[in-house]
Amino acid sequence: MSSQMQKVCLTIAGLDPSGGAGVIADVKTFSAFGCFATAVITSVTFQNTAGVFGASHESAETVRLQLDPVFADLTISAVKTGMLPTREIIGTTAELLKDNDVKQLVVDPVVRSTSGFDLIDDEALLSLVERLFPLASVVTPNIPEAERIAKFSIKNVDDLAKAAAVMRSFGAQNVLIKGGHFGNDEHATDHLFIGDKLEIFDTERINTTALHGTGCTLSSAITANLALGHDLVEAVRIAKKFVTEAIRTAPNIGHGNSPINQLLKMK
Repeated sequence: MSSQMQKVCLTIAGLDPSGGAGVIADVKTFSAFGCFATAVITSVTFQNTAGVFGASHESAETVRLQLDPVFADLTISAVKTGMLPTREIIGTTAELLKDNDVKQLVVDPVVRSTSGFDLIDDEALLSLVERLFPLASVVTPNIPEAERIAKFSIKNVDDLAKAAAVMRSFGAQNVLIKGGHFGNDEHATDHLFIGDKLEIFDTERINTTALHGTGCTLSSAITANLALGHDLVEAVRIAKKFVTEAIRTAPNIGHGNSPINQLLKMK
């Protein structure tokens, strides 16, 4: 693929030094789809496959100093945001996304690690919803994240629709809520709300603990496929298939939840 034709994707997220999630997972996923990967780090987390033990956040200014040269030099086809830990970082990110007229934006509202470590406080989450949701092509919360944003428990598909409506009231165009199986442990089901239309993506649930980085990988795979010109439904469909195969072929490393295999090569 020539450099002139290669699509450039940007992730704005935290660093997982063990490589399973965050910007490293995003970079690997962008590359798997043939996109050129760029990354801006918002926080250095202290984690491995067993859990998150802390984090040191960047300042809004250091995030700006990373973003400005990338936007000045490269034509960015799509952007994904992950861990944005402070209101100041969120404000700076939103400002620069608008200033640079980003057309394809995937917002993954990362609020808590799988091991239970809070990655964002309530003030920052409100800023994320107010500042970034209106700019997003799609927001991709999992069920705990959707519950925290909507402020009620999600027990069934009707609750999913109500939570999506809350997010759309904050300006989100489209909402993908990940991981709803509601009593069916044999399927991994994601629900995409596009206006009043619902698209359901259902795959086999693989019985494994090798799930580290699945949320980051799904959102970055959607980002890459939007950059490649797919519409949102097709981008989600391809991304869902990619994540399923990445789980199936996970390297099974580490003493906790193994990362998945983001090195799959997609045709």
